[in-house]
Amino acid sequence: MEGFVVGLIGMGDMGKMYARRLSAAGWRIMACDREDKYEGLVEEFSGNNNVQILRNGHLVSRASDYIIYSVEAASIGKVVAQYGPSTKLGAIVGGQTSCKDPEIRAFEAYLPSDVDIVSCHSLHGPNVDPRGQPLVLIKHRASDSSFRKVSTVLGCLGSKVVHLTAAEHDRITADTQAVTHAAFLSMGKAWHANRQFPWEGARYVGGIENVKINLCLRIYAQKWHVYAGLAILNPEAHRQISQFARSTTELYYLMLEGRADELRERVYGAKEKVFGREGAPKWGASPLLRGEILDRFSLGKRPDSRPLPNNHLSLLAMVDCWSALGIVPYDHMICSTPLFRLWLGVAEHLFRTPGLLDECLRVGIEDHTFRRDDLQFTIAACGWAECVSLGQFETWRQRFAVTQEFFEERFEGAIEVGNAMIKAVLESDKK
Repeated sequence: MEGFVVGLIGMGDMGKMYARRLSAAGWRIMACDREDKYEGLVEEFSGNNNVQILRNGHLVSRASDYIIYSVEAASIGKVVAQYGPSTKLGAIVGGQTSCKDPEIRAFEAYLPSDVDIVSCHSLHGPNVDPRGQPLVLIKHRASDSSFRKVSTVLGCLGSKVVHLTAAEHDRITADTQAVTHAAFLSMGKAWHANRQFPWEGARYVGGIENVKINLCLRIYAQKWHVYAGLAILNPEAHRQISQFARSTTELYYLMLEGRADELRERVYGAKEKVFGREGAPKWGASPLLRGEILDRFSLGKRPDSRPLPNNHLSLLAMVDCWSALGIVPYDHMICSTPLFRLWLGVAEHLFRTPGLLDECLRVGIEDHTFRRDDLQFTIAACGWAECVSLGQFETWRQRFAVTQEFFEERFEGAIEVGNAMIKAVLESDKK
């Protein structure tokens, strides 16, 4: 592979991360983004002799042996149609979008027949160390030689490689990300609707609450299209986000109407399907998360008084959704993102800690402290589900943007705390 050139079309956050990691390992990189970004990228990478910024994807495609499209999932068809015909004879092409269905269809439609297709997806954000994180490789239309070359190039990331088909990728990605994102997006909308920064009072404190707040803000600090593409373009995600909204609404109705026996029966039924029976649990001997780790990462000052009890509607709805769809989350741990592992960990904590689940159910029926928040959370979950079912990218963008703006001034501190929390949890996983 002497002289092997890697091309990157799209230099957003993930494209830049790939450029820096691969070039640091000695690979020669040719990269581009929109032409209006050319001068800025040239300046940004001026000190990196292994990265050459070109003006457009035609130049990258003609000169590269392995081309990675790192663009928004919603734009992949248009971009591949524009630059795909310029692909170098015998080259390898892939993409790192979070939804492979439109990506693979675009490659099949617009790439020359002599081009091999090997796609990838790093299942983490651009600011997470890729070492030990899942990296999906998809050998869609390629020789063994081409696949080995891609594996060699991306081996420098130090990620945990998982081999899947495009269809398997989209199903597992939906299982591990779509509903998780919907939950955090709905939390943000609920807090925004009630004009509250939850860490500034005594309402949201403690380990589970720290996860909710930090990961919600982490998502709203990112680019809207990352989550919109995964939800709207992945057919598997539609069913799951719709079910999450249904689970949230129906559980909230049971709480609102005081139907304690029905609520308990439904939640414990979901617990058995997702986490197993008494004496035969599906969770491991040790919890995924230790409470003392999560308690360290609070954005606000912990009050001296006892935290307010919470019914944790978002977690109950998540487990109810998994139960309704027959999803066993532990089956996908090899492809799980840091966010998913944290969210599954706190759900497991709620359902396996003696007395905690019963306390949540009691609070859901008897305590009205969080009624307003739960109402807005339910409205938000249904709003995201409707947006997805209608395929409304622009509506999604607008819904996301107004809440992002509400929290924007608080992102810097939140991301720092969230990164530290994720790092501590990942380090704990390795022990």
